[in-house]
Amino acid sequence: MTEAVSCPVPPEQRPLEEFRQLCQSWFFSWPTEQPSSLSRWLISSWVLMLPVCTLVASGSWTLKQDPPRLVAAGAVAALVLPLLLLVRQWLGWTYVMQRLLRETVDYEESGWYDGQTWEKPLSWRERDLLVARHEVRPILGRLGRAMATAAGLMLVGASVCQAL
Repeated sequence: MTEAVSCPVPPEQRPLEEFRQLCQSWFFSWPTEQPSSLSRWLISSWVLMLPVCTLVASGSWTLKQDPPRLVAAGAVAALVLPLLLLVRQWLGWTYVMQRLLRETVDYEESGWYDGQTWEKPLSWRERDLLVARHEVRPILGRLGRAMATAAGLMLVGASVCQAL
């Protein structure tokens, strides 16, 4: 049974609606789908950046004379885009998580920030807490592991570049 609640917060500014919008977004839905989907998008972005980064790295005289280091340097530099994409997704999902966990909702009635605050009723808080714990927290976990993997690959790649 849903209780009728008079809510002054515009529908698009409600935390649960913001969660739904992120889930439906092309970019932010990557980590919500199957785990291979996020990997596929990140690897695709890395592959797209690899030729560009290798071309830029070929401008270095020392790397131009050493093809294995050139390719390794290009591969490490190409990891920057996937890492930036992950950081952007993590920031968006963290924002929604914080909004879901709060007991109040900050909102704007007009185009100008007027700083209105509305306290969520208990039923809304419980529902938002469930969504935050069981929907958003696993997404943030996936993103955190992917960021750690990308950062680790960058460190390993940088050490390989030094060793070559």
